[in-house]
Amino acid sequence: MITVTGLGPGDLDRLPAFVKDLLLDAGRTVIVRTVHHPASEQLATMREVVFCDDLYESTSSFEDTYAAIVHRVLEHAERGPVVYAVPGSPMIGEFAARSILEAGVEAEVITAESFIDAILAEMAYDPLSRGIQVLNGHELPSPLVLDKPTIFAHLDRPEVLADVCASIDRVLPDGEKVTVLANLGSSGQQVIEQLPHEVSPSLAGYRTSLFIDSAPGGLVGAVQTMRRLRAECPWDRDQTHQSLVKNLVEESFELIDAISKLDEEDLVSYASVEDELGDVLLQVLFHGVIARERGVFDIDDVAETMRQKLVRRHPHVFGEVEAGSASEVKENWDRIKAEERGNGGDRSALDDVAVGMPALGRATKIQNRAAKVGFDWSDASQVMPKLAEELSELEAALGGSGNPQSELGDLLFSAVNLARHLGLDPELALRAATDRFERRFRRMEQEGPLDDLDLSALDERWERAKLAEEPSG
Repeated sequence: MITVTGLGPGDLDRLPAFVKDLLLDAGRTVIVRTVHHPASEQLATMREVVFCDDLYESTSSFEDTYAAIVHRVLEHAERGPVVYAVPGSPMIGEFAARSILEAGVEAEVITAESFIDAILAEMAYDPLSRGIQVLNGHELPSPLVLDKPTIFAHLDRPEVLADVCASIDRVLPDGEKVTVLANLGSSGQQVIEQLPHEVSPSLAGYRTSLFIDSAPGGLVGAVQTMRRLRAECPWDRDQTHQSLVKNLVEESFELIDAISKLDEEDLVSYASVEDELGDVLLQVLFHGVIARERGVFDIDDVAETMRQKLVRRHPHVFGEVEAGSASEVKENWDRIKAEERGNGGDRSALDDVAVGMPALGRATKIQNRAAKVGFDWSDASQVMPKLAEELSELEAALGGSGNPQSELGDLLFSAVNLARHLGLDPELALRAATDRFERRFRRMEQEGPLDDLDLSALDERWERAKLAEEPSG
């Protein structure tokens, strides 16, 4: 017969009398998971105890340790009744205890006060009021969502406690504190309230936890903030899906600009990308909140629709399809997307290319769609004569034979085609050219005012500005 029980969160005298009597019964072998617990140490002064700390030192993983503990308990049980005792409760975070109960032997469980019970009592918090989540400090979820009171447990090492506090600090609103609870239920207990970055890693230990009860930060906090703004801010309340379109376009281009300036070797340069990503996310949240007010969908629906789409369009990851290259992945994606659109009716290969896209991007996408049915030049060398032809037609239009705007559009469209065949992004190419022009023009201005210079003097400054750049510029 194996009896699995807990030692509670602290001293032995917190245990019910019948549990202490069981632990002190000389006719039973008592096996305790670890000596690093007040009740364990006190019990060892009162009777012979078999500890399992040696198994942690002789095994290479927690899984191996738990298996070794189970083997030890079952081995002793073959010779007589055994009590297997663990810190806290045997039903919370005790994998070896669960394995013993699933081993098919005669066993019983006597529950005990857990570290969670001790924390809730210390913090005077009822989990039924606003919920509770308990997280393992060794395995934090990402994203870390703190939308309800949260306990962080298993903070046994300084580096674990430091990493958890750093993760909390990123998503907790400024000025919000955490409560460090160490050694609850014993004479050495500590309850300290501090800002996350102030928590000393030296407080880590087998019986150290954190408790947080704050306004939510991170993604959940952003959603709640947006909802409040819609309710209380006159400007935010007046916005519609349509009125926000220009903001979405503007913020998207500002993000593109930040990415174009990103130096991946310089982590500081990521700050601008982070900021602009937040501005784009704001637009997504704004549209989600407006739709929620209409009873159509909310941001959770948006995220779940996206998740389902990702799973559906990546069968090589979530299914049994094989894809050995990026091009095969792209082919699968396009095929599945076409199936989602359906093949009925008079559909065009050019359907679903958004009219509102930037012109260069839309031209590229339209040309790629046409190329899939074979309507395309075979390589860049065939595009060059077409580019020259369009230039000639523009010159003729400027002379009065044709529409200059139409011919300029054809020239630009052909330039996009050339970029495709060269494997270049025309948007990025034009941006780079514009950036070069801006740098050189600013160098011209650094030599003095430009207003009174003739074209020849301006050209001289321009050439000096070009020479001042890198050879590749």
